[in-house]
Parts: sequence; C-alpha cells; structure tokens
Amino acid sequence: MKMGVITMEWLDGNRIQIVPPKRPKKLTATRFATILGLNPWSTPFEIWCAVTRTWEKPFEDTKYTLAGKVIEPKQAAYMKDTYMMSNLVTPTEIWGEDYFHKTYGDFFPEQKILGGMYDFLLYGKNGKPTTVLEMKTTGRVEDWKDDIPEYYALQAALYAYLLGVDDVIMVASFLEPKDYDDPEKFVCSGENTITRPFKVSERYPDFEKKYVKPALKWWKDFVESGISPAFDERKDAEILKALRTNNLSPETDMAALVKEAEDLKTKLDAHAAEVAEDEKRYKVLTDMIKKAAIAQFRDGDKKVSIAGSAYNWEVSRTSTTKIDKDAMKADGVLAKYTTTEDSYRISPKIIKED
Repeated sequence: MKMGVITMEWLDGNRIQIVPPKRPKKLTATRFATILGLNPWSTPFEIWCAVTRTWEKPFEDTKYTLAGKVIEPKQAAYMKDTYMMSNLVTPTEIWGEDYFHKTYGDFFPEQKILGGMYDFLLYGKNGKPTTVLEMKTTGRVEDWKDDIPEYYALQAALYAYLLGVDDVIMVASFLEPKDYDDPEKFVCSGENTITRPFKVSERYPDFEKKYVKPALKWWKDFVESGISPAFDERKDAEILKALRTNNLSPETDMAALVKEAEDLKTKLDAHAAEVAEDEKRYKVLTDMIKKAAIAQFRDGDKKVSIAGSAYNWEVSRTSTTKIDKDAMKADGVLAKYTTTEDSYRISPKIIKED
C-alpha cells in the first residue's frame, strides 16, 4: 500500500478533501471506464485516490499478469501470421527498449490529463497509425460471449481517440488453468484466440461528448478541487481502512472505527479464552526454567542459556539503579522531586443487554 503525506478532511456525504497535488497522475485509459462508473472491478473513489496520490495499492505481478506478459508477444505474432499484418508495430519499435521507463508509462506526453499505453498499432503506407490493437488474456470466456467487455472497449477507444484513428481490433486469448502455470507453452490458435474489431465512430458515435468531456469534467470536479467522489463503505473498504488508520476524524469516522475495533476485540477475546490455560502452564514452566538458569550464573556472567530442541532459553542479567522512596520521604525531600504526569488507558467494557 502506498500513501503519501496527505492533509485530509472527512466531509459529509462519504467524501474526503485534500490539498490538490501539484502533479497528479494522469487519467490513463485503464482508469477511463472506472471514473465513468463502467468498470465493475474498481471504483471512481479508488481512481481518485490513485490520481491524487492519496492512496494506491502497489502493483504486484500475479500468475495472471505474468501470463499476460508472456502471451502478449505470441498474440502479436499470431496476428501477423494469421492476418498478414506485416504493418503491426510494437511500442519497442516506436519508443525503443525499456519504453516503459523512457515514457514514464505514458505514450501521450502532449496530453495534460488523458494518456496511457496501447499494446500495438497498425501503420498505413503513409507511416502513420491507422488501427489500435489491444491484447487481453482471460479465463472468463463468458465475459466475451456476446460482446467486448465495455471497460476494455473504452480503454482501446480512448487510445484511438488520442491517436486520431477510428479502427480498433481487440484480441482475446482464453486460458485454462494450466496456461497460467506455464504460459510459455501456450500457442495461439483459432480455438483459443478471437478478434473483435470495431470502429469508434460506430460503437461510440458521440465518443467525445458522452465519454471524453464527462471524464474531463470529473477531473475538474474532483482532482482539481481536491474533493473526492463519494466512497462506498463496502467496495472501498480496503482503502478506507488504510486512510482511517492514518487520519482520524471522530465526527465522521468514529462509528466505523468503533465497529472495527469491536470486531477485533471479539476475535481476540475468543482466542484468549482458548489459550488461557496454556498461558498459565507456560508461565509456570518458564518460571522454573528461569530459576534453574539463575542458579547457574557466576560472577561476571551476563546471560545463561538452556538449550532445547527448538529454542535456546536465554536468561539475561542486567543491573538497575532504584530510588529508595521511603528513605527520601524520611529525609523530607521526596515531595520536592515528585512530579505528576497524566497517562491515559483505554479499557473496553462489555455492554450488558437488559
């Protein structure tokens, strides 16, 4: 989990407010459908947190993402060979090796707000791009049965829009469990790989009006203002837990914090009851081991160990200096050097039902 140093205020209506960052992250094509409410796997609040650098889960490769990276070049080769796409161009050919770091993960530096990284392009005879190719790997055949998943289609459509082209080809390879375990052996074929072409102008006749402009308005309303879209307590639970751990606002958060604390207290109490007798016996045993070790100390020894099969039971000896309060009181100086400090202790008391 990543979270910057953020001054945060919790607002009514399930919103938070921050000081808008000087350099927010771009609204990439992978985030595009989400902020429009068209991605079931993410939320606008999650994207807002990432874009404003408020919170973002660090990316970690899984067997699914690793399989995608291995199979994507196979998909490109399959399209070249099967559909005679000799004009297919890779990002490496355009941006060079290590293009991700060279471009900072964005192929549209001229764009202030929108951006992202397409997979492949088809170039025309004039040396300019004509078509966006987006490659996907999935085990969910049912998601592609009737149409392209909308969040993927919008991702590719935004790339096409930013490039000024109309044609998109979606390529989806359907993987079985064994393919995720050993993606190197996967071979694209007509049985496991499909193509879904579309024209942006036909699928989204008013793409700029219905999608781009609302996305830019979302940016202005939420990113530039520093006020988040409304969060969902259930869908955004992981994010909210992280934010509340570091930013406490009793007016709006206390009920949620108390509920979480009560759930954990109940769990810990149940566990404590289970191990209470073991803890008592453990205390007796360790006291006996400690007593035996103390008997072995010689002058100058700092520690004595009693070896077991899994642990070395070490007893250390330290010397401390104590103040004789009774003697100080008898001499009449204790009160002079006594100070009072406040300390606080929280003790949850169970509520008894009537």
